[in-house]
Amino acid sequence: MRIAIIEDEPVHAELLEGFLQGWSRDRQIPVEMLRFSSAEGFLFDWETEQDLDALFIDIQMKRMNGMEMAKQVRERDGRVSIIFTTGLADFLEEGYEVEAMRYLMKPINEEKVWDCMDKIRVRSEQAHYILVHGRDGVRRLAAEQIDYIEARGHGCRIELWGAAGQPETPQEDFVSENISELEEMLKEYGFIRCHRSYLCGIRNIRTIGRTDITFDSGSQIPVSRRLYKGVNQAFIQYFRKE
Repeated sequence: MRIAIIEDEPVHAELLEGFLQGWSRDRQIPVEMLRFSSAEGFLFDWETEQDLDALFIDIQMKRMNGMEMAKQVRERDGRVSIIFTTGLADFLEEGYEVEAMRYLMKPINEEKVWDCMDKIRVRSEQAHYILVHGRDGVRRLAAEQIDYIEARGHGCRIELWGAAGQPETPQEDFVSENISELEEMLKEYGFIRCHRSYLCGIRNIRTIGRTDITFDSGSQIPVSRRLYKGVNQAFIQYFRKE
C-alpha cells in the first residue's frame, strides 16, 4: 500500500508515521509512506504520480489548506481514501464534498488510525485499477468507476461515474491508448465491446435497448445490431452471478 502524509508539523507527522508502521508490522502488509510538509509540495509531486491508496491530510496548513488540496485531488481521483487530521471541527460539512473517510482529531489516536487502515485495505483489495496515459502524464483509473469508453481519433474518451465525489455528475478523461488496448486491459473486469467505437462497463448499466445502452448516471451510448445479443447475454450473466 502507498500512503501520503501531508502535515506541516513534524511532531504530528512522525506520530502518524509511527502508528502506520505499527499497523504495517501487525498486519504484515508493506506500506510505503510519502511525507509532505505542504499542500503545494504534494500536488507538485502528485501531478506525475497518482498511484496512492490513501492521503492523511492536515487541514490547517500555511498557504493552501488541506481541504482546498483535497478538492483538487478529488476532481481527478474519485477512489483514493482521504482522512483529515485537524484540531478543529469547523470543516466537517466541507468534508462531505470530497467524500472524506474520516476526521481524526489531534492528538491523533492510534486505534483510530489502525481502524482507518483496515478499511482502506478492504477497499483497495476490492478495487481494480489500470494505468493510462492522459494529458498530464500517467494516471491510475479504477475500473469500477468507468461507465464507458469512446474511441476518439488515435485515443479515447472515458466517462467516469462519480469521479469528483458527485455521482450525479459524470466526469470525463482523455487518454492516448486506443480502444483495442483498453479492451484488453479491462476484459477481465466486466467490460465488453457494444459498438465498434464504444466499450461499456457492464456493472454500471441500467438498461439495454435495441439501439442504445443507458447507465446509472443517465448517460447513453449506442449498441450495434451485430453486438446486441452478446452484450445482453453478458449483462444478464453478470447480474445473475452478482
